Amino acid sequence: MARVGLTAQRLVEAGAELADEVGFDQVTASALARRFDVKVASLYSHIRNTQDLRTRIALLALEELADRGAAALAGRAGKDALAAFANVYRDYAREHPGRYTATRFRLDPETAAASAGGRHARMMRAILRGYDLEEPDRTHAVRLLGSVFHGYVDLEAGGGFSHSAPDSQESWSRAIDALDALLRNWPAT
Repeated sequence: MARVGLTAQRLVEAGAELADEVGFDQVTASALARRFDVKVASLYSHIRNTQDLRTRIALLALEELADRGAAALAGRAGKDALAAFANVYRDYAREHPGRYTATRFRLDPETAAASAGGRHARMMRAILRGYDLEEPDRTHAVRLLGSVFHGYVDLEAGGGFSHSAPDSQESWSRAIDALDALLRNWPAT
């Protein structure tokens, strides 16, 4: 084991790279052991099993995405903040498709509460302060934004927009414009 320098962090980072190469669904303890040319049992002093590995990759991806989101939001408000945050999601998915998939991995409630997932929700809520929404509308808007960002990214990644005009960047920009208009004119209950 010492010959390859295995650590939990190294395994998680290699697992994240593997997810980007072959897809998050294909990341297993066995696949990771093959990558390091070791037996699966060699990994078990660092990770418990495939579920634990995938959870750790999801936590890494959520942290990376939250860090990018925080940097993109700095000094921005309103539509500028909305567009910057949306672009973080889209760009991350393009750069790290497997890790992006990992951000949607179902975590147990305790792990989820302690993860960077809460940072994402707080950043969305911070964006929405610029739109003067009160509860429960703010929660509805957070859910709407998440649905649009993830839905668009998933459709685009699956090639859903590759064979028709206008190009997907134009549609993305229009979707952000439409979200901004909707948030500024949120319907009354």
